This record gives sequence, C-alpha cells and structure tokens, in this order.
Amino acid sequence: MNKNLLVELFVEELPPKALRALGEAFAGVLFEKLQAQGLTGFDAQLTAFASPRRLAAHVTDVAAQAVDKAVSQKLMPVAVGLDAAGQATPALLKKLQALGVGAQAVPGLRRAVDGKAEALFLERTEKGATLAEGLQAALLDAIAKLPIPKVMSYQLESGCELPGWSSVSFVRPAHGLVALHGADVVPVQALGLQAGRDTHGHRFEARVDPVVLRDADSYAQQLAEDGAVIASFEARRAEIVRQLAAAALKAGSADGGKSHAALQPIHDDALLDEVTALVERPNVLVCAFEPQFLEVPQECLILTMKANQKYFPLLDAKGKLTHQFLVVSNITPEDASAVVQGNERVVRPRLADAKFFFDQDRKISLASRVEQLGKVVYHNKLGTQGERVLRVMRIARAIAEQLGGAGLAAQATQAAQLAKADLVTDMVGEFPELQGTMGRYYALHDGLDPAVADAIEDHYKPRFAGDTLPRNAVGTVVALADKLETLVGMFGIGNLPTGDRDPFALRRHALGVIRILIEKSLDLELAQLVGMASAAFDQSAQGESKQAGDKAGGDFGWHLDAPGADAISTFIYDRLTGSLREQGYSAGEVDAVVSQRPQRLADVPKRLDAVRAFAMLPEAPALAAANKRIGNILKKAPEVDPHVSELLLKAPAEAALFAAMNQTAAQANAQFEAGDYTASLQTLAALREPVDAFFDGVMVNAEELDLRLNRLGLLKRLHDAMNRVADLSRLVAVP
Repeated sequence: MNKNLLVELFVEELPPKALRALGEAFAGVLFEKLQAQGLTGFDAQLTAFASPRRLAAHVTDVAAQAVDKAVSQKLMPVAVGLDAAGQATPALLKKLQALGVGAQAVPGLRRAVDGKAEALFLERTEKGATLAEGLQAALLDAIAKLPIPKVMSYQLESGCELPGWSSVSFVRPAHGLVALHGADVVPVQALGLQAGRDTHGHRFEARVDPVVLRDADSYAQQLAEDGAVIASFEARRAEIVRQLAAAALKAGSADGGKSHAALQPIHDDALLDEVTALVERPNVLVCAFEPQFLEVPQECLILTMKANQKYFPLLDAKGKLTHQFLVVSNITPEDASAVVQGNERVVRPRLADAKFFFDQDRKISLASRVEQLGKVVYHNKLGTQGERVLRVMRIARAIAEQLGGAGLAAQATQAAQLAKADLVTDMVGEFPELQGTMGRYYALHDGLDPAVADAIEDHYKPRFAGDTLPRNAVGTVVALADKLETLVGMFGIGNLPTGDRDPFALRRHALGVIRILIEKSLDLELAQLVGMASAAFDQSAQGESKQAGDKAGGDFGWHLDAPGADAISTFIYDRLTGSLREQGYSAGEVDAVVSQRPQRLADVPKRLDAVRAFAMLPEAPALAAANKRIGNILKKAPEVDPHVSELLLKAPAEAALFAAMNQTAAQANAQFEAGDYTASLQTLAALREPVDAFFDGVMVNAEELDLRLNRLGLLKRLHDAMNRVADLSRLVAVP
C-alpha cells in the first residue's frame, strides 16, 4: 500500500540568501530520484519546506517497494558472442558472469537486429527497489546536488568510526534526520545521522521539545502547533506580507483610528525572501525614528534600513519615506515594547551616520572633487577615473553636437565631467549603490541646472533589464557616452566577456546602448558612435604622450583598428538579436533584419514590423525563395556590375522583369527613403510574377559573355532593391 513520505534535515541556521534555492533543490532532487526508481505513483505530489533550521520534502503516493520490471540488455554482436557452431564464446560467458548469470542463460538469449548487425540481448526481470534502498540513494543525491554557497566541515560526536575526529562537510552542521513513510520510520542515514521521527521547533517558543512526529502528514501542523514554526517558505512569506500590510495600516492610523494615512511598506522581493529565511514564525512590529533624519535623502535612509537591518521602510501615498518602519521579529512576547525599543536604538546610529556623511559631503562642491578622480585607478591599462572622465566628456560632446547643437553639447559636457565625482564622497564610499543618486543631490545643492543634475543620476541607466531610461536629452547623451567608453575601452585591451563571466558588465552596457537608441528613436548610426568613442581614446593617448613622452602612450594609449570596431558592432548586434527574440519576434524575422547590420538601430522595430507584414502576403514565400536563389547565383559570380543594357535584353521574360523593376523599384526606394518600410516591401511584392517568369524562361548563365553579365547585372539590381529593408532570403521558412 502506498503512503505519503516525509523527509527532513534539521540543521543549524542556513544562509538566508540561499535558503529558498536550497529548499527547492533538496525537495526537487529527492522527488526526481524517487520517481526515477519507480517508487512514486502516477499522481504523486511534492511539497517543499524550508525554514532557517530545516530542509524538508513531503511526497504523496510513495510505494514501500517499486514493482519489478522487465529489462532487455544488449550484450554484444552475435558474431562475437557465438562461434560458427552456435556455441557461446569465452567473451560471451565472461560478460554473462559479470552480470551475475551463468552459461545456462545462453539458450534464452534473444537475437535481434541492432543497426546493421544482429546482436544478443539478455531478457530478465529486475526486482524493484525497496523504499529504504531508493530513499537512501535519493537522499544522498539530494544532499550532493545542493547549491551550497560555501561548505563547512565539522566533527561528528557519535554514530561514526572516530567520535570527535570523523568529519563531514555540509552547508551547516546537521543535527537531525527524519524519514517517515506514513507513520513508519524509514531506516536511512546521512551526514552521520540515523533517521527517526523527532525534530525541533522554535528555539525559544516551542511548546514541546523535541517535537515527535506522528506521521508524514502531520509535519506542518505539529510544527506549527507544538513547535511554533511555519515550515513552508511560501506560507511564511505570505504571512509576512499579510502582517506587513496590517502593520502599515496600523502605523497610518491617527486620531484614535478615525482617519488613516495610506502607508505602504516598501516593495522589495529580495528583502522579503531574505527576511522569510531569517524567521521561523514572523511577528511584524511598528517602529519609528526621529523625524529630523528625514532631512537626509530618502534613498540613503532606505538603503541603510534594508541592507544593514533588514527593515521595511514605510512610504506614504506619494512614495515619500516616513519616520516609521516595520520590523519582522522572530519572537512574539506578550509585551513587545522591549523589542521595538531595541530596534529603534539599533537603527539610530545608522541614520546618524548617513546624516553625518550627507552634511559633510555638501561642504565640498562636486566640481572641486573632480581632481580627486585622477588618484582613483579605473583600470591599469586604461588609466584613472579622471582620464576616463575626459574620454566620456569628449564622446558626450560629439554625440550632443550631432543631436542638439552647442547648447546640448555644453550641458552634456558638464554632466559628463561631474558624473563620477560622487565616487569620492563619504556617502558613496559607505554605500556604493548610491553612486549617481547622491551626485544628483549634491549637484542640486551646488545650484546646477536640474537637467545636468538629473543626467548625473541617469547616466548609469538602464542599470538592469526593465530599468527606466534617462529622463532628458542630457542624461541620454551622457549615458550613451559612458557605455560606449566602457565597451570601446575594454574591447581595445581585449578584456571581453567569456561564458558567464562579464566583470565589467559589457553585455549590460551593449543592451543599454541598444535600448537608448531604439526607445529614444535617436538619429545616430552605430559605426559613427563607435568611431566617436575610439577617437576619444586616440585623443587621450595623444594628449598624454605630449605631456609625458612615450611612457603615457605605452601605458594605455592605443588605436581601435577596423577589426576591433567591427567586433564591437558584432557584439552589439548579437545582443540585439537576443533582445528581439525575447520580445517575441521569430528567428527568421530577426535574422532577416539584423543580418543586414542596420546602422540606425532606431529603425529596427519598423523594419521588423515591415518584415512581419510582408511575410503574411501570399507572394512572400515565392519572393523569399527567389531572393535566396539570386543570392546563391551572385555568390558564385565575380564582381557583378548592376548596370543593365536594354539592347541585351533578348528574352521577353528578362525585358518584362526589367520594365517591372524600373517602375516598382523606384516607388519602393522612395518609400524606403521616407521611412515607410512596410509599404516599400509590399510594393516589391508586385515583382513576384515577372521574377517567376524570368527563372522559368531565362538561362542566366548564357554562353555569350555579354548576355550572362547583363543578366547577372539585372539580378544584382533586383537583389539590391529587395534587400534594403531586410534580407528576404532569411524568410524562406516563414509561412
């Protein structure tokens, strides 16, 4: 009879940031291994548990023993296993002996064709694994495959060969193992522990200790009632969310509950997961700090409360920080005032430090800090942050002049000069995550133009997938300049991403360039931008060389050659391809557009829409196939002159195609130049019939050289006209 199974490892406090993954991995591998051994029913369900001191899994419909199964094992080719008289060869007898059967099995061997030769197969019934055997293997496998951040080694005190000396390695010291099949203990062992039915609840608030589990199904209930523990990670997380909302409502109450201010705890999934991994039974409490600390930028206060104390700041309806915050406690005393006061006392020095840093930083202007960047090394082959700032300024000026003239160039140059200055402030030194954010506050304090101040913060954007883009033109220019400087610099010294390693976030920078160019619809060409960035490095090298001779040029001076510039473009196009696929465009659509390496990335969405619309036309498959055929013909020909002589158009089909092209291509080109890519491709669809007729009635590789070259020229003109928007040959597989 099948019963439900419960397995628990009771350990010391697990690393909170890894707990969720550890719990899912432990339960998942255990379940998969039991399934693979045939020990679970068809409808078996898995429930994972994970709390600060336990990893557990509950599996329904688990058999005490797997059913026997017929196994067919290939032994060897008949020619190897049997001699000419049909008797077993020594090789076959040795193989059978290794499998635990003797010569008596030879008459029962099955002969069957395997590939090109006939082979011998041993048919036998394999006894199903018992639960004790199968669970032992599954448990060891689940432990071995845990995504452990860092392994600990510790000594076992009992149940081992040398108590006090025998050691074991695991994420944290393990103190208990539970394995229950229904109400029965399954005799398995791991990490020096023998399975039983005893576990432990909350360190301070458990009603009984140990908690003796009645059966597999009572696990969660008994831990909750007797152990004061919510064993499920998801249930505990949901309870924290519920309590946070209730506490925020309580904190917003005023005038004896007659009115309510709309307060909300800050939304942060990573913080919520971490706090869920720190408590076994949550108790959310409302705390407060002195309102004068709100004079400090709220980003600073929020960061220190979240990162250092794991608190949930409370925001008002406008998203502004209030002086109240929420604490998720692991204890539930009758009088929580001591807990509240303790947390308020702990947070006060943190906030005081933030206020001190903010006050001290504002005594020195951002502009006066720029010189200090010359003492901060950016990269040993690319110089200091000060030298990097000069390059970003040059790139920003060049881009701004292209987009908005002298006014935008002046603002962008100023913003680029100050963008990294907050790196040498006390606040950013303490909280690196605030770089850019503090620069904006300090720029506003210095009386700078808000557009410049916003650009200082925004030049890091987008920081991650889905992040917002710079809010104004100045920020857009400096963000582009900063990312291009990083890409060109790192490619120039050969510091490229490999596999999962991308220490300078070049993939993110490339995606940032793509998003800015496309979503801001900037009239800039990719090769032009790479050239601007490369020129900034050349100018830096030349300037340094004038000041310090050959030494400076040898330190970081270099020139990005054409292959290097092409490598950067290829890297960006590769990121573009992946991004477009994630947005739902098909491989054929993306390949058709990106393979043309369009210089103006802002046009890519319009090109894709045009390709998608074209692919739906009835003429599309035939024209795509013809385009592929033309491309193959032109690849085999020498350099083809697209000039066509009407005097050499001998066949009616080629003359008809030439006439149709003169009319259609001119209209399609005009639509292309106007940016109406969809209309341009749809206009070209009219060429289907004359193209089909051409290939049906004209021999391209005519014996006469002049005829052959003229026909190749005609195909070259057709190919160029059809592929201005996208490479239509890539759409052959598109319906």
